[in-house]
This record gives sequence, C-alpha cells and structure tokens, in this order.
Amino acid sequence: MHPSSLSRRSFTLLAAAAVAAPGVRAQGKPEKSRVSIAVGGKAAFYYLPLTIAEQLGYFKAEGLDVEIADHAGGATALQALVGGSADVVSGAYEHTIHMQAKNLLLQSIVLLGRAPQIAMGVSTKAVPNYRGVADLRGRKIGVSAAGSSTNMVANLVLSRGGLKASDVSYVGVGTSTGALVALRTGQVDAMSNTDPVMTMLEQKGEVRIISDTRTLKGTQEVFGGPMPAGCFYTHIDYVKAHPNTCQALANAIVHALKWLQTAGPSDIVKTVPESYLLGDRALYLASFNKVREAIALDGLLPEEGARTAVKAVASIDTGIRADKIDIGRTYTNDFARRAKEKFKA
Repeated sequence: MHPSSLSRRSFTLLAAAAVAAPGVRAQGKPEKSRVSIAVGGKAAFYYLPLTIAEQLGYFKAEGLDVEIADHAGGATALQALVGGSADVVSGAYEHTIHMQAKNLLLQSIVLLGRAPQIAMGVSTKAVPNYRGVADLRGRKIGVSAAGSSTNMVANLVLSRGGLKASDVSYVGVGTSTGALVALRTGQVDAMSNTDPVMTMLEQKGEVRIISDTRTLKGTQEVFGGPMPAGCFYTHIDYVKAHPNTCQALANAIVHALKWLQTAGPSDIVKTVPESYLLGDRALYLASFNKVREAIALDGLLPEEGARTAVKAVASIDTGIRADKIDIGRTYTNDFARRAKEKFKA
C-alpha cells in the first residue's frame, strides 16, 4: 500500500474516533490538580455524591488531589469561596442566584441533587397541638446555618402560611448530632433540615413533618416545579481559566452518580464513614431509601429547574428581581454532558 494512502486511512480512522468520543478528545490534564472544596454539612445525604467520589478514589482517578473542608452550613461554605480559602463549593445551586444579584458571578458545573432533600418538622413535645404554620409565631426554628437552603425552605413554608421570617427566631444547629440534640433538648421548637437527621426524628415520633422536599413529588408541591439542589459551583472566572480541572471534577461526580444508581443500602453503609450513621445504622438506611430519587442521575441541571429556583429565591428575597437574573450564567452543562458521555450515565 502506498505510504500516503496509509496515512490518509490512519487520519480518517483517528478523525472518526475523535468524533465518536468527543468527551475523550476534549479531556486535557487539569490546570490545577490541587483543589480545595468547601461543603456545608458533608455527612448529609445532600452531599452523598461528593463523599462517594472521595471514598472510591474518583477524584484521584481524574488526576485531582482534593481537600474537603466541612463547614456548619452552605452559607459558611459560600463565605469560604468568596473569601478565597476554597476553589469550589459543594453547595446549593440557589447561591449562584443570590450572588449574581450582588454582582458576583458564580456558576454551577455539575449537579449532585435534583430535589432539595429538606424536610421541615414541628417538635411533637414543644408544639403538641400544632394545627398550622401560624402556631410557629414566636417560636425557635433550627436550620443548618443562617442563610442556607434549610433556611430558605423554612422561609418558603412560613410565607405560604402567612408568616414572615421575622415572626420566628432561627437557630443554626448543623446537620448531624448537634441538630438532633437541639430538638431533643428543647433548644428549638421546629426544624428544617436534611436527612438522615429528619428521618431519625420522624421515625422516633419526635417531629411531625409539615413540608417535605425529599421526593420529586414533594418538591413539586413546595416549589411548583423541579428544584435543583446540591451542585459544584465556583467563580465564573475560575471555570474559564480551569476548564480541564472543572471537567475532572464533573467526571468524578458523574462517576459517583452512576455508581449510586445501582448501589444498594449496604454498599452505601460500607462506603461512608462510620460517623455518618449517627449511631443508628437501620435508621440511616431508612433515610437513604427516602432520599434516593432526589439524587441527580447524570449531573445535568435542567433549564426548567433553574427557572424554578430563580422564582423561589425572588419570592422570598425582595431584593432579587427574577427578570434581572441572567439564568444562563448561573450554570453550565458542558462538563456534565461530556462526563455523561464518558461514563454512559
């Protein structure tokens, strides 16, 4: 065979391979291999894909050395990003909307949760005769941290029941043992929090659930549409300057999401740190079954979900006008799409 026809044939095959596998073609070495990730309450199921990616070595497999700093809640994780001590936040998508209204452009690069997984419950001991939201006037409500998603959901529940945020007192209680203790010792009268905390309180009859976004149906009822939850977000300039790093992060999370689709409860228990079980393995497993459908499938953030989030944020925060938010700048699906192709998620 003539050398030129061989090279032509080789070139054609290489070109075909590149077209068939755009995700592979686009993947380069991370510009920054050491990445610091801030998270608010890592033991919560809200952040389970992050823990799975870490524990199963998926970040390392993508050439990343990640350092995860656990904060009391999503609001403090956001502060770490703004203050420069974190590169990326594993946190609630709506923070990108809040910050754009303050002229700080943050962008989600991969979705962890397709429902907020937050339930609000009233203490059966403190408010035994609860009849409606009006009964919470003047009460103390536990949230993971002030300004976090748990706080936003509580505000939404109150406003739909005719109360303002100023009609109650919010107390930051974290998302694990501290939250359980706060409700059980009467430091708070109601709680807006994530699982496994809320299922543990619910199963023992310590709270009566009054609002629930742990299922897609419950989320639709509370928000009037799909509501994206946990994601990886960072400064839009970081995304532009570190596309390969962002791709590697998205790959690790989508890999974890794929693993979670077929993992059984016992696989989860074997993979997460013992402390996440909060001393009750059976209840932890019951919690996982409750939130399972709320975990994202492929890391893609739906446009309809982004619109729901903007509406929800604007309905609570009068300083935010929905028509002034450039939704397209709050998230990108480019990295998740390539990761989805790579892992067939």
